Amino acid sequence: MVNKSEDIFSVKNYSVIVTGASRGIGMAIAQGLNDAGAEVFGVGRSITPENNNKISYNYKQCDVTNTAAFNELCEFIFEKTGGINILVNAAGTSIVEHESVDYLTNFDDTLSINLRAAYSCCKIVSDYMTRSGGGSIINITSINSMMGFPDNPAYVASKGGLRMLAKALAIDYSNRNIRVNCIAPGYIRTVMTKESYNDKEKREHRTKHTILGRWGNPEDLVGATIFLASNASSYITGIDLFVDGGWSAKGISE
Repeated sequence: MVNKSEDIFSVKNYSVIVTGASRGIGMAIAQGLNDAGAEVFGVGRSITPENNNKISYNYKQCDVTNTAAFNELCEFIFEKTGGINILVNAAGTSIVEHESVDYLTNFDDTLSINLRAAYSCCKIVSDYMTRSGGGSIINITSINSMMGFPDNPAYVASKGGLRMLAKALAIDYSNRNIRVNCIAPGYIRTVMTKESYNDKEKREHRTKHTILGRWGNPEDLVGATIFLASNASSYITGIDLFVDGGWSAKGISE
């Protein structure tokens, strides 16, 4: 007899695209979905992902800002697997403003990757999902999508925009049996946050503001992704699922 509680969380044999899968959060999600039985295609700009010998999902080099290249990749995946069921938009960049020579160039580049490319991926994949009978799109946003943080207005604006994009597309794609949701991570130890983590004062301050008293690991996002990708969340669309160790629930840091 099939265990129904396990069955509704199944992503076995789903055809999945994860952008930003060359490292960090995207890599962990791609590997996690692959380990759960999905056929995963991880996408990244790098020729090969970090720790290439530790992954077992399909990796494809593709710059998601290149619409034609991404559409060609989706056509390949659709023909190979017979459908596309899940899209995880995890590709992203973060450049603090004081590091940029031209603040508008930094702003435009950040939004191009974090928001514009994600929207393009949603538009392209949604057509293949419709031909597949529906699916689930998951945008990786941030606690920055809901709260202001210093020295990085482009990142905050892009993640806030990505959050609202998901809500808009949840409405627009509902009649195509496509759900659109967000996962909002807190402080996760990745290459992107290495500088902050290595700064003892910043690391301790962020740790104290997190109820669980630690920074997250990329693997902490896998369970939430499987939930939103599977039938366990079949009546959920347009939401923000915070995976932040309690950051957004905490007021005063002692």
